[in-house]
Order: sequence, then structure tokens, then C-alpha cells
Amino acid sequence: MALLAGTSLLGVSAAVPPVGPPSAGPPWQLDLHPSPWLVTAALWLTAALGTVAVGAGLRAVALGARPRPRHVALAAGAAVAVLVAVPPLGSADHLSYAAYGRIAAQGADPYLTPPSSFRGGSDPVVSAVQPPWQDTPSVYGPVATGAMAAVSFAAGPSVRRTVWLWQLLCGAAFLVVAGLLDSAMRADPGGRARAAVLWTLNPLLLGQLVLGAHVDILAAALAVAGLVAGARRPLAAGILLGAAVSVKAPYALFGLALLWALRGWPRRDVLRTVLLGLAGVLVVAVPAHLAAGPHVFDQLSSASRYVSIATPWRAMSNAVDLLIAPGALRPLVAPLALVLGLALGVLVLRRRLLPAALEARRPGRVPPAVAAAAASLTAGWLLTAPYALPWYAALAWPALALVPATALDRVLLAQLAVLTVAYVPGRVVGLTPTVETVTLGLRRYAAPVLLAALIVAVVRWAWQGGRTPAAPEVAAVQRDPVS
Repeated sequence: MALLAGTSLLGVSAAVPPVGPPSAGPPWQLDLHPSPWLVTAALWLTAALGTVAVGAGLRAVALGARPRPRHVALAAGAAVAVLVAVPPLGSADHLSYAAYGRIAAQGADPYLTPPSSFRGGSDPVVSAVQPPWQDTPSVYGPVATGAMAAVSFAAGPSVRRTVWLWQLLCGAAFLVVAGLLDSAMRADPGGRARAAVLWTLNPLLLGQLVLGAHVDILAAALAVAGLVAGARRPLAAGILLGAAVSVKAPYALFGLALLWALRGWPRRDVLRTVLLGLAGVLVVAVPAHLAAGPHVFDQLSSASRYVSIATPWRAMSNAVDLLIAPGALRPLVAPLALVLGLALGVLVLRRRLLPAALEARRPGRVPPAVAAAAASLTAGWLLTAPYALPWYAALAWPALALVPATALDRVLLAQLAVLTVAYVPGRVVGLTPTVETVTLGLRRYAAPVLLAALIVAVVRWAWQGGRTPAAPEVAAVQRDPVS
């Protein structure tokens, strides 16, 4: 954590974009302009240390370590306080968030107006957007845009103040997830310790979600709150999940987990629960999308064709481009990935996580079958998604903290480590030719092979698992909120 904060504190670099003129207020930074090699080496070292830290923490919990919850909370609060005092690191996404919020706050449509064309490029906040996103309208959901606009209203025309208020929001959301996970596992000391390692004190996630200040953490906080509300309060769960999906669409997988866990319930109870949950979703999603305007979905079709360099899908797409025609595979990648991700999630759920969750019978506010379904489905998508970045880990890691320890811990830790290393230093500007060659080489060649190997490993592990428990047993667990 000291290396992460220290790298950001050094000032503008290949990993840290400028956040406007210096001021007396945070985020604070020096003006040392560290070299691309220095920040790259420092961030690779933080990735290695963070991976070892999480692995050592999981090992310690397995051997019986039980850190005091009060100490965990104090450490997490201190870490977040430090990380929001320095500028965001690892990408320039926060500047795009500031721009979209500013455009919305000023009465324009961020889904129609790209930053480069807003007020002729003269706006002090919107003009700070970094390559290659100056010509890209917003791809985020209306609840996310609402949060960005609220921050912009409060911050005014200052880039630095806008970024800092956004950092505070992200840091608070991270701590909300930590509190929800700890509360959900309060009756299980081992579960609380596991949640502390996998989320609350996880330096990889603190670096990506708090220091990186990514919008994914807002969706995660809403989705975890919806998962905790669950089938016992379906209307509240629907409202929270509707808000999460209106930040980023993949968080609908938490809703699928709740629906899957209704198997075996009496038909009348299922119908009532589903209708209340759907009503909650519509109460949020419909007004939010209507308020966002007719162009809110314009970028979704383009975003569905994105394939990031580090994924195996990019190598497959490039091969099809050469053998058949340029872009021939791109329209099929998203539906193929969705089918593969769901299939992988169901395989892991039925043959591994559900048996493990029911056998452990850990007490908690989230029933074991619900937690197992959420962890399996989100992990399946995280492993197979065509557009993968390290901060997308916010989708699966909260649910992972609610299930017993399995080999999936090591797989997702390895995936997060690979993506973290592959996307160092994180920006496409400010690199020397050598640094660009080395970092892009890792991203383009090493990462896809390693990520494909992890998918194969998960399939083999899940296929060798045990039998799915009978439906009545699942139903019995679901109906008991403390089982």
C-alpha cells in the first residue's frame, strides 16, 4: 500500500494523469515526474506483494487466524484515507467520469455528446479527458451518470475537486461493501476473517478500486446490498439490483443468482418474490433510463464489440480477421462469451461451490446456495468476458468472500494478478518505446495464454467435482436465513 500511494504521490507519470492545477486541497502530489520505468517497476512489485499478501492471508485463515474485526476496520479505514489523499493511479477513467458528470450537470447529453465536442473543447473539466476517450460518449448506466453529475454539481469547474469528491465516493463504497460482508458473516468468525482477506484488506482490490477510483465499486456496493436483502426482502433487493444494473449491466448476474436459488420453493412464493423483485428493478431502472434520454443505449452496441488485448478472445478475433475477413468474429464474441460464461458458472456451481457451501453450512445473512450461485456466475463471466480489466474484479470478489474456500480462490487471485501486471502502468501516453514494447508484449502475448490456461483449469476442476445436492435440500437451506 505504501508503494501504491508513494507512486501516485510522486506526481504525473505514465501511471498518473494530471488532475488540474495544484491547490491547497487534496488530492496531493509532488512534481517529480518519475520515469516510466520507475513507476512500471514499482507497480509490478506492488502486484507481486499484493498477490503474496492475499495468498498468505488465505493460508493464515485456513490455519485458524482470526484477526479482530475492530483492527480490520481501522486498518481498512486508514488505507482508504491514504489512497483518497493522492491522485488516482492506473488509468484515466476518473477524468472521463468527471467529464460525463460535467456534461450532464450542465444540461447536455453525455450519451450523445463526446467530450471533444462539448463547448468547443474549452470546458476546464471536460477538456481534461485523456486519449483515447476524447471522442467517446458515455457507456455507463444512468445511475452511474447521476452519481457523476451529483459530484460535478458539488465540485463546480475544478478538475481536482471533482476527482477528489469522486475518490471519496469510491472509497466510501468500498467500505460499505466491507461492512456488508462483515455483517453478513458476523456469526461465523472464519467467514469474517476470510472476508477481511479477500476484500477489506486486499491490497490488489484497494489499489484497483479505491486508488483507481473506478465506477465498478459503486455497482458492487449496490449489488452486494441487494444480495444481502435477498429473497426475504425482494422489493428492496430489486431496487438495489436495479440500481446496480443501471451502473453496469453485468451486475444483473446477482439477480440471476437470487432467481436460481428459488428452485424448490412453492410456486406461489416464487411468483410473489419474483414479481416484487421485478417491481423493485423497474422502480429504479425505468425512471433512470427515461431521465437519461433516448441515447442512453446508443453506445451499448459499440461496447458489446469491444475485445481487450489481454483476453484470449482478442487472439481468436485477430486470427479470424486474417483467415476470413476483418471484424468477422466481433459481432459474435459477446454472445459467445455470455453463453460460455453462464455455462462455466453453472458447471462450477453445480459440481463444486454449491456442494461445498451446503456441506460447510456456515451461518450468515446470505444463504449458502445464494452465495454459491452469485460467486459461480460472476466468476464464470469474469473469466470469459471479452473485455477484461483488473478493476472488473469488483464483480466476483464480494460473492467469493461469502463462500467456503475452494480452488476458485487461487484461480481468481491468479487472474487478478495477471491482469494487474498486464495493465501496468495503465495509460497509453507518456511511455518510452522500450516500456511500451515490454508492457504491450505482456498484455498482448503472455496474458491471453495465462488467462486461457486458467479457464481450462477451472473447467477440469469443476468437471471432476461431486454430485449436485438434491433440490429439496437446496430449498430448505434457502428458506432458513441463518442456515
